[in-house]
Amino acid sequence: MAPSIRLSPAARSLFDQPLAIAVQGLGPRQQVTLRTSLRDETGELFQASARYQAGDDGELDLARCPALPGGSFSGLEPMGLLWALQPQKPFWRLVKRDVQSPFLLQLEVFEGHGERHGRLLAQAQHERAFLRDGVRRIPVREGRIRATLFLPPGEDTFPGIIDIHGLGRGLFEARASLLANHGFATLALAYYQFEDLPQEPKELHLEYFEEAVNYMLQHPQVKGPGVGLLGFSKGAELSLAMAAFLKNISAVASLNAPVAVTLIPLSYKDKIIPTVTLYEHKAKATNSKFLDYSDVIDDPFQAPGNQSRIPLEKGEAQFLFIVGQDDRLVKSEYYATEVCKLLQAQGKENFQILSYPGTGHCIDPPFFPLYPIGSHPVFHKQAVLGGELRAYSKAQVHAWSQIQAFFKKYLT
Repeated sequence: MAPSIRLSPAARSLFDQPLAIAVQGLGPRQQVTLRTSLRDETGELFQASARYQAGDDGELDLARCPALPGGSFSGLEPMGLLWALQPQKPFWRLVKRDVQSPFLLQLEVFEGHGERHGRLLAQAQHERAFLRDGVRRIPVREGRIRATLFLPPGEDTFPGIIDIHGLGRGLFEARASLLANHGFATLALAYYQFEDLPQEPKELHLEYFEEAVNYMLQHPQVKGPGVGLLGFSKGAELSLAMAAFLKNISAVASLNAPVAVTLIPLSYKDKIIPTVTLYEHKAKATNSKFLDYSDVIDDPFQAPGNQSRIPLEKGEAQFLFIVGQDDRLVKSEYYATEVCKLLQAQGKENFQILSYPGTGHCIDPPFFPLYPIGSHPVFHKQAVLGGELRAYSKAQVHAWSQIQAFFKKYLT
């Protein structure tokens, strides 16, 4: 019997779901190298490989066989060939712009464990999709709002979540589309550098975000009385500000948030919150040639930085702070801990912190590759974002399930 790759699900799976990988038809205890490849929408290549030995029966099941040393990872890691994907172009981030098309994953089995791959024994293709069958993608251009709404299948009402990204350009739909597969009506909201939104805003107005909240609550398929917010980095900062100043915010999941206003002042009605000061000279050199910027932000819990702090104690929402202990862009664990102390001092218990070791600034849904070095949004130099491959892959999976459980608890 010729070797063949067996996948479950066979042809197509959702990007955030596990994929079972096995090889059959090998020789007893045959040594092979497995390689996965994926090209992003710009054509950039991501690859991972691992060395294995088949069982006495010529079967190789990644759920039971550990990877041997010498590849992208070792040990029993059934999803290692996905979470260990790394760009061939240094410091390149895997981004999904068109969620209506899947990523195409290539799997190959090569003979032996050499530095150069041996003979190709088997290959397969698999689609990693972002939309479950029946999920509707609806562009939203209402009033000032520039967004995309994802609705789960059916005519029911669903808990509503607004998903706000960090300081990347444009509209990011990947996380919102994946959440909709799990039963949430999710609005991916752009706030600058998209269509007719400001390119370089001098100020961000909370009224814009309030319009998005009202849009969701007026939608016939969004279950009230409040909405949830899921924000990353600058988007998490904005989500916290929305919870402090706006009505009808029930739950906020914050991924590595500054708890003070950064980079762009924030206004609501007649109030303006100024930005916290950044001190570039406080950037630290690392043993790589990249800088660690985690200390450049003025401490929002000490004067004079505290006029920029978001007054979270005014918020009535439930807060879930998800922080990477190795975040080198924002001192997110310190911020979350200090802000929860303030809430506790006011007799509040509306918060929880999930803190992940070996996890940096970027916390994406499961199986997105680690992105440990990126451009600093202000200083435009390559910055250490932090994170370590295996620890981060575990954090992604755990945090993603916790985010869903949190919203199910507080939005239904």
